[in-house]
Amino acid sequence: MKFELAIFDCDGVLIDSELLANRIDVECLQALGIEIDLDDYIAEYVGKSAVAVSHSIEERYTVQLPGDFWSQVEQKTLKQFQAELQPIPHVVELLTVLNKKCVASSSSADRLNRTLGMTGLYKYFSPHIFSAEQVRHGKPAPDLFLFAAQQMQVNPQDCVVIEDSCHGVQAGIDAGMTVVGFSGGSHIRSGHLDKLMDAGAAMVFADMGSLFAGLSQLVPQ
Repeated sequence: MKFELAIFDCDGVLIDSELLANRIDVECLQALGIEIDLDDYIAEYVGKSAVAVSHSIEERYTVQLPGDFWSQVEQKTLKQFQAELQPIPHVVELLTVLNKKCVASSSSADRLNRTLGMTGLYKYFSPHIFSAEQVRHGKPAPDLFLFAAQQMQVNPQDCVVIEDSCHGVQAGIDAGMTVVGFSGGSHIRSGHLDKLMDAGAAMVFADMGSLFAGLSQLVPQ
């Protein structure tokens, strides 16, 4: 089957940002006295929106995060990104040949514009960059992917989603789309490919070169 539209998650798929960002998230949470380690945070929260993470953290640890918590985290994260952020290796080769594509990410619109700009990827997607801020429910709900498909004027069943998180895979499947799992980011832990398959990914790839070959069979160029 050929798909009309490729919908990319951003963090951990287009840019190698998850490990950098998650380290700062954990450091800021630990500074509040919340006992959580990096591996636990990655396993539980990668792919979820900030709203979903906040609700879970507050319920799990019986705390109330400060009102400016995520804005403070964002400032520290963007500073770190300026120094270290890189695109996923070989992603440009893939984006160059794909015709209809967009981004649908749990990150804020401001962060998406900044990080895609920092890494030289903005030009491949603008203006088709969609944030969880634009929908009522972020991932793992399907709202964002459905919104992206609507904006791109493509039926959900004609979309293929590229995701690195199980929460994102769930969102894509619940949107009625085919999902391809990617595990080439530096935050990925052993066994993650199997987790993506168990979550329902139709195919999984450990590097962008393999993903390139797989998508070339699915998406018109």
